[in-house]
Amino acid sequence: MRVRIRQHNHQGLDIMKHTDTQGLLIVISAPSGAGKTTICKGLMDGFPDLHFSVSCTTRPPRKGERDGEDYHFISVKDFKRRIENGEFVEWEEIYGHFYGTSKKDIETLIQRGDDVILDIDTKGARNVKAKYPGGVFVFIMPPSAEILRERLKKRGSETEDIIKMRFARAMEEIRENEWYDYVIFNDIISDSVIIMKSVYVAEKNRRSRLQARINNFY
Repeated sequence: MRVRIRQHNHQGLDIMKHTDTQGLLIVISAPSGAGKTTICKGLMDGFPDLHFSVSCTTRPPRKGERDGEDYHFISVKDFKRRIENGEFVEWEEIYGHFYGTSKKDIETLIQRGDDVILDIDTKGARNVKAKYPGGVFVFIMPPSAEILRERLKKRGSETEDIIKMRFARAMEEIRENEWYDYVIFNDIISDSVIIMKSVYVAEKNRRSRLQARINNFY
C-alpha cells in the first residue's frame, strides 16, 4: 500500500540548533541510482543550517558537478598524501578512483554544535559508525530492483559492462541495510524528503541528546 504524505513547511524552523550539545552526524547511504543526492538536497533546503560534508575524489567531474560543492576533485598524488597524513575519517577505492571524507571538516562542525550530512557508501558508513557510534545512519532504497536497473541505464555515461557492474554492487549494498537506523523507500521523491526531514527532527529531539538541558531542572 502506498500512502501519500501531505507536505509541511519546515522553512524557518530554527529549534534544531541546540547550542549546549554537540552537532549531529547524519550518514546517508544508498545504491547508485536510488535518489540519495536529491533527498540530501531536499533535506538541506528545509534546514539551511545543515552542513553537507563534501568528500574528496580522484575521479573526473561528471556533467554539471562543481568542485567544492559536489566533491573536492583532487589528484591521486594529493589523495595518497592525505591518506599518509591520516586526514580521512574513511576512504576507499571504487572503480579505480579514490573517495575519502575529511576528518577535520567533520570534527570542526560537530564540536561547534553544527549538524552534518555525510553522503557515503555502505563500506565508508561502517567505518564512520565505528568512530561515531552516536551518529544517525539512514539507508535509501530504490522502489524495486527493476527500477534501479532502468535508472542506471538512463544515466547514459557508462558502458553496458559498467552498468552491470554497478547493478551488482548496488545489490550488495542493499543487503547492508540491516544495520542502519532507518530505511526509506524512495517511491515518491517528495515523500522521501518529508520522511528524511522527520527523521532529522525526531533525532534532534531524542531525550539522550537533550540530557544536558534536562539536567538544569534537577
